[in-house]
This record gives sequence, structure tokens and C-alpha cells, in this order.
Amino acid sequence: MPKTKFPPLAAGNWKMNGTLASLKETEKLMRMLDGKSPACDVMICPPFTLLFPMGEQLGDSIIAMGGEDCHWEPCGAHTGDIAAEMIAETGASACIVGHSERRADHGETDEIVSKKAAAAHRAGLTAIVCIGETIEEREAGRTLDVISTQLKGSVPDGSNAANTIIAYEPVWAIGTGHTPTTEQVAEVHAHIRKELAGIVGEEEAQGMRILYGGSVKPGNAAQLMAVENVNGALVGGASLKAEDFFGIIEAAYL
Repeated sequence: MPKTKFPPLAAGNWKMNGTLASLKETEKLMRMLDGKSPACDVMICPPFTLLFPMGEQLGDSIIAMGGEDCHWEPCGAHTGDIAAEMIAETGASACIVGHSERRADHGETDEIVSKKAAAAHRAGLTAIVCIGETIEEREAGRTLDVISTQLKGSVPDGSNAANTIIAYEPVWAIGTGHTPTTEQVAEVHAHIRKELAGIVGEEEAQGMRILYGGSVKPGNAAQLMAVENVNGALVGGASLKAEDFFGIIEAAYL
């Protein structure tokens, strides 16, 4: 397996879930991880409303924090949007861009995703760039072509192993309970690594983390995280409860 420059990453994407009461889950996760030394970085990406209180709560714990999206401009007349600089101010160290739900629900193109990733870089955040195929694209045998197109269009100039993480999330596996076979995951992740070499150069491509996301649970985490070229997980629903998220970290990295 290529040796990345950084430890694997277990990142939780809370999506549009969570109120102040939900901070009891991060408190519980902090207690569960206390005294442990997982062989991975741990991150939670809550909704915008929780960034400041969660940032204060996490303090200097081993759990990092990220945003779920950002606008590509640093400021301006963009009602309802959040700039990457605003996210950085909360203590976040990363930002998810290009999630399939943003692409589908808000019509985000590869060009927009690339601009958002560049904005994250500008603000000193690590961009977690999401890519993935629909079930129609997979059944048509177009998975690798779709992945190549999304990568080339979504990863901006200046991306490297330090400021960019790729998250492969087959759209048909997100929140459905359906998970690709390890062979399917291995094929796509190897293809991503190969394509990255042509975008960021061979050395940076070998060092860049590639996460898998899509119905990751405590029961399948160890098997999925052991796949060649899988450098961690982007976890959705299972990250909302401390027991489930810790179960994933424990199964794969403790």
C-alpha cells in the first residue's frame, strides 16, 4: 500500500443533523477516546450552527473539527452562505466540498467544487473533496470514467497531500445500507491514486489520503479500512452517535 504522508482519517459528517443537545455525543466520544491512541486522526464535521460551540468543547482534544461546505468567495453578497475564512475562525481545520448531496440538491458542478476547494486552501483549511458515481453510472460501466472526470474537474491547482483529501463515496451506497465489495472499492481507489498522479504529481499522489464513504459501520469498518489505497473513512449517519463512531474507530484503528 502506498505510504501516505499522514495517518488515516476517520471523519464524521453530521450533515443537517444536530443541535446544542447533540454536543453530549462529542463529549461522550472524547471520554471514550481518553487515554486511547488510535492509529488514525479523528474529525467531526458538524452543521454550521455547531462549529463555534463544538470548537470550544473539543479544545485541545485529539478530535479535530471541519465544516461541511463553504462558498468560494471570502465575503460578499451571498445571503445564507459561509466563507471558508469564517469556518477557519471557529477552530476548524478542514472543510468538505463537493459532497454528492451538494452536487445533487444544489446543482454543484466540478468547477464550483474546485473553486470551493481552492477557497478552503486560501483559508488554511484542508479540502476534503468528494467524488462518486450514481447507480445508473455504475450499471452502465461508467464508474471509472465518472471518477476521472470529477477528479480532473474538482481538484484545483495547488492541491497537495497536505491540503487536500479525496473522499470516494459511491452515491448509491450513501445512507442506503448497501456497500460496495472490497474488490469494487479497491478498483476505484487504485484508479483515484493513478489519476491523482497526473493532477498533482506522482509524489503528492502517493502521499494523499483517499477516504472511503458510504454505509460505513462498526461491523464493516475493519474490512473496508484494510483495502489497498483506503486511508480512512468519511462516515455519515454512524458518526452521530458516539458509540457507533467509536465502534468504527475501534474496529479499524485500535
